[in-house]
Amino acid sequence: LHPFPNRKSEIKNRKLLKLSRPLHLLLAALTYLLGSSIPAYLGKSFSVLAFWLGLAGVIFAQLAMSLLAEVFRPHNEPLVENETPKQKETLRNNLLYVSYGLLTVNAVLAFLLYINNSLVLESSLFLLSSLVTVILYAVHPFRLIDRGFGELALAAHIAYIIPSIGFLLQAKENHRLLIILIIPLTALALAYFLILNFTSFTSDQKYQRATLLRSLTWERAVPFHHSLIVFAYGIFAAVPLLGYSFSLIWPAFLTLPFAILQIFHLRHISIGGKPNWIFLTTTALAVFGLTTYFITLTFWLR
Repeated sequence: LHPFPNRKSEIKNRKLLKLSRPLHLLLAALTYLLGSSIPAYLGKSFSVLAFWLGLAGVIFAQLAMSLLAEVFRPHNEPLVENETPKQKETLRNNLLYVSYGLLTVNAVLAFLLYINNSLVLESSLFLLSSLVTVILYAVHPFRLIDRGFGELALAAHIAYIIPSIGFLLQAKENHRLLIILIIPLTALALAYFLILNFTSFTSDQKYQRATLLRSLTWERAVPFHHSLIVFAYGIFAAVPLLGYSFSLIWPAFLTLPFAILQIFHLRHISIGGKPNWIFLTTTALAVFGLTTYFITLTFWLR
């Protein structure tokens, strides 16, 4: 036997890992932590079992969302580079079986939450909303990812539905503080996914993918992106007017310099400047991810 792993197999495994969108899983875990951190600040007791069951559930749902999107990808688009038709069909089937397994496990987790008295009507509705969003995003005949609404569904799932599940499993009832926080975070998430559209625009044109950017066109997408950023930080700035201490929200403004850089670099590209896609995607990710992290840390420390 050769002492070193097969190079081709290693490359293929890396590409298969990309299909699971590990960064999306990380962001889903982060927003879930945010939702779970708020109830303790509001004086609610913390259930460790509900926390871990819920975390597993949202991770499995997000993973199923990514895999199903690949399963039902148009046949003219490759799943991995240099694949044969037989390899492609085998991979599709395997991804489909894994997705079914993930959704089945999710149903079991929901049942365990129910018998543990962790589910109320609101949390049940959000668990159902998660499943519906996964199906609408990836599966025919809906497949929002092919209709220009995929980025909106993805942002809503990661930044709105998932933190709501984390919150409701602990608090058992909704609260306006949660809504105040996740609405601007959803806007920042949508801005991030829109930035990813800019970086993949050439490939999307080649395969005629109906992304949000191609639906809006560059002329409208750029100001729309800027308005999402301004809207998000505007909501954060208004938190004291809504009856909450500014000390809760000020860490969100630590990412404001990244947001400004993001806006100016996208404007630079839109008027014909040389793009630095790595810089742009990194700043967009930092704005959404670090904002969520800083707010989460604030609540956990309190």
